Amino acid sequence: MRNVTLKGLLAHKLRLALTALAIVLGVTFISGTFVLTDTLQNTFTTLFGNIYAKIDFQVRGVAQLGSGVNVTRNQLPESLLATVQHVPGVAAASGQVTGFAQFVAHDGKAISTGGGAPTLGVAYDPDQQMSPLHLIAGGPPVTADDVVMDAGTAQKYHFAVGQQVRVLSAEGVRTFTITGIVQFGTANNLAGATLAAFTLPVAQAIAQETGKLDDINVVAAPGTSKAAVQHAIAAALPPGVEVVTGQTVVNESTSSVNQALSFFSTALLVFAFISLFVGAFTIYNTFSIIVGQRTRELALLRIVGASRRQVFGSVLAEAAITGFVSSLIGLGLGVLAAVGLEALLSGFGVTLPSGSLVFEPRTVLVGLLVGVGVTVVSAIGPARGAVRIPPVAALDDRQSTASASLRRRFIWGSAVALAGAVLLGLGLAKPAIQLVGIGAAALFIGVATLSPALARPLSSVIGRPLPRLLGVAGKLGRENSMRSPRRTAQTAAALMVGLALVSAMAVFGASLSKSATSSADQAISADLIVTATGSGELSNSVPATASAVPGVTTTTAFYQGRFDFQTSLTSLIAVSPDHLADTVILRMTAGTPAALAQGELLIDATTATSKHLSVGATVPVRFAQTGPATMRIGGIYRANALIGSYLVGSAFFLAHYPPQPPAGLLLRTTGTAADNAVAKALAAYPNLQVQTRAQFEQAQVKSVNQLLGLVYALLGLAVIIALIGIVNTLMLSVFERTREIGLLRAVGMRRRQVRTMVRSEAVILAIFGAIIGIIIGTGMGLALVSSLRQQGITDTAVPASSLVIFLVLAALLGLVAATWPARRAARLDVLAAIAAE
Repeated sequence: MRNVTLKGLLAHKLRLALTALAIVLGVTFISGTFVLTDTLQNTFTTLFGNIYAKIDFQVRGVAQLGSGVNVTRNQLPESLLATVQHVPGVAAASGQVTGFAQFVAHDGKAISTGGGAPTLGVAYDPDQQMSPLHLIAGGPPVTADDVVMDAGTAQKYHFAVGQQVRVLSAEGVRTFTITGIVQFGTANNLAGATLAAFTLPVAQAIAQETGKLDDINVVAAPGTSKAAVQHAIAAALPPGVEVVTGQTVVNESTSSVNQALSFFSTALLVFAFISLFVGAFTIYNTFSIIVGQRTRELALLRIVGASRRQVFGSVLAEAAITGFVSSLIGLGLGVLAAVGLEALLSGFGVTLPSGSLVFEPRTVLVGLLVGVGVTVVSAIGPARGAVRIPPVAALDDRQSTASASLRRRFIWGSAVALAGAVLLGLGLAKPAIQLVGIGAAALFIGVATLSPALARPLSSVIGRPLPRLLGVAGKLGRENSMRSPRRTAQTAAALMVGLALVSAMAVFGASLSKSATSSADQAISADLIVTATGSGELSNSVPATASAVPGVTTTTAFYQGRFDFQTSLTSLIAVSPDHLADTVILRMTAGTPAALAQGELLIDATTATSKHLSVGATVPVRFAQTGPATMRIGGIYRANALIGSYLVGSAFFLAHYPPQPPAGLLLRTTGTAADNAVAKALAAYPNLQVQTRAQFEQAQVKSVNQLLGLVYALLGLAVIIALIGIVNTLMLSVFERTREIGLLRAVGMRRRQVRTMVRSEAVILAIFGAIIGIIIGTGMGLALVSSLRQQGITDTAVPASSLVIFLVLAALLGLVAATWPARRAARLDVLAAIAAE
């Protein structure tokens, strides 16, 4: 049977080529994701290793809130540096300070990193033995007017040593002279972040940490016992301060990066497996058709002695070989996919650090297992169908049409679809991403099982206009799609999955946009909203500058921080309570906003209900700077995503947090003239955006659309694989109907009419899959939105225009998919086609 299997593969290599392409694309996506994330992990691990390679210990505040990447530590008194330096066995120690500092380009625009990377201001350590910064041009900062710039920013924005540059910080806007250009370790910057290095006093002023340090790096004297030195340092430290090894810092930094990358990797792998899931429908359909076309061949094998097990194994072996070869090709293309994914993310504003590509053995193993596994599992159904072919079928020219009864199909399809819907609902309610994935897959499989019952009547309705528009060719295309409901349904299933997911995201995005707009309408009564662009921050002088503009009647500053509420780390918003009603809408259900001025806490109704809290209750809280405390609930307001769940007054906030500028301003003005005056007054701060409420809402919608664009781009591969399935089915259909097409040509059908017939069938297939997919996707989107109601998605919207566009695009893509099969059918030699078996 081995030779039979190999000859079967070679005989049907063209028919399996497009099936292999679906696997190639899926495995390429998976291997590309692994290559990209492994490369990023290696880049960060090497980067942090180089930075802290010379550091033996780090003195820092004990973690007060959070852990890992979300940890918050208190600052150290600068006087502690001298204490550490005088510990026996310490060769050198230097204090570190990091804060916000943003360069301004030659064109007057603030330099933004994109992708969320920060714009950092740091203290330059002149001791090159300890400093992670490596000078490649010029010298270190010496005076209060000096700054050192990272090489990445200098190269991209054409700065050189000796030039002046404006820097935005909490202090305001200052002009510095560039004295040097540095690399961060061996990289031009720190993972896309910009670096502005100053003398220690300037860095402390910019970071609002005068007399404070973030941490202290320590190098032990040669020949000393590092364990003894660490013990001696620990003995000299006050309570709330700890000393850890440099390797501990490397491990923590690497772990934090890996934690962030794991989410990134999981998200990409989800889209990769979606593509393979769609490809599984194409594989199943292809092998089903091929088995049907090989009925006589497989029956002859049974006559000459092949057992059922051997026939079953032969079909699965063909699938395994196809999957193995496809997976190898996909692994090879994975490197190019990694580069492509990086370019795609960069196009949507996500900047990733560069590094040499890493190809781990795990990538090969997973790629082969998934590629071969999906192909073999998808071929099990057709293989079982091959086993059922009786030997007597060798005497019959007709192809096998054995299929499960409609009753059994209805029972199994309904059961699987119902189970999938239940699991999907449970997964969204918990939430549990694994249940969501399993439930969605089961729902799609169940619907695909049921869809043959709809294929004939729905294809008839879809194709009804074609005879009038396209004549006989349109009529034949309609009848061909109705001839085999199972094939029509199986072919359309892949497109159904792709468009269902796209439609679900469209409903989710429309609901998210509408919720963001209504949240702004229901939370903000201010005329202007002032915030920083990108990862920027406001300067301390901005509130006073805005308030001094004629026509500004109320200025509300708001702040953001984190605290422990009943032992759970969460976000806290603070606002200045004076004339709050002029700028903020608090729809109180109990208590009063006046409680903010008394240092009490306001919570939203959702939190109050879930935690069984009411006005007057006292709750335990914890702040990083001031430690544990209790707060009285002073009021409850209706939930709003923009306001958040926890609200305090700005005076209380600033008493419990380090000095910091506000996160933004809400301004009430007298009209358009005052709005323009505010924008003009704040033009000196190029990292600010001054928006009306309508502009703010449009910006929220734009952010949602950008995210949707990225999701659509990643789901595009699934749609492409679905179209490959349509092409493959039409090609196999043309091969199967070779004699029929020859007879049609013999009785007068023209080549153009043959092409029209095939294209008509393709359009019906595409629209059929699109209709079912859009209906299912809309339902899934509505369920997703409903499950996220307490997370701020309070409005539901179904983008009817977008769904209609998806339907039209599906029809157009069906036409595109039919191009090659239609041309092949039209070029068949009439006499050879008539003589074909």
